[in-house]
Amino acid sequence: MIRALVMICLLAFAGCAAFEESPAPQGAAAPDGMLRPQPRPEALDTNAAPAPPPDARTAEDFDTTDEAARAAAVAGAPEAGARRLGTTIGALGSAAEPGIWIKTPLVTVVTQGRADYPAAGTSIAVELRPSGGVPGAGSQVSLAAMRLLQAPLTGLPELVLFAQ
Repeated sequence: MIRALVMICLLAFAGCAAFEESPAPQGAAAPDGMLRPQPRPEALDTNAAPAPPPDARTAEDFDTTDEAARAAAVAGAPEAGARRLGTTIGALGSAAEPGIWIKTPLVTVVTQGRADYPAAGTSIAVELRPSGGVPGAGSQVSLAAMRLLQAPLTGLPELVLFAQ
């Protein structure tokens, strides 16, 4: 029993020493000598739109993207330099989450890209967000993206995704 207690104390002291020897945190020194955190790099455009109103009932009510965002998405992402990620089955994602996005297992970081819906002959620029799923698990598509792709909201459209 005493041996176990001594071992625990030794491990605890060894852990404290490791903290004392660790390098100083990264940051910028302010004029007062205190360390300050570095600013974050600029985030990707998230196609932010206001949240739907609490009394939203229709697809039009929930789709809060503005005309400029819709026009930019329909104008499409450039095909030059786009890398084909693959084909995925899309399902309507949360209608309460605004923007023009697709959550997919085909990306691991937020990426600007393009979605093609061959059945309707449509193509739009989208923000590709990682879903955390395994490839082949399907994707969630925002209400705005489904509408712009002219995909049935209750269907499971087959989409082709490209990264910029």
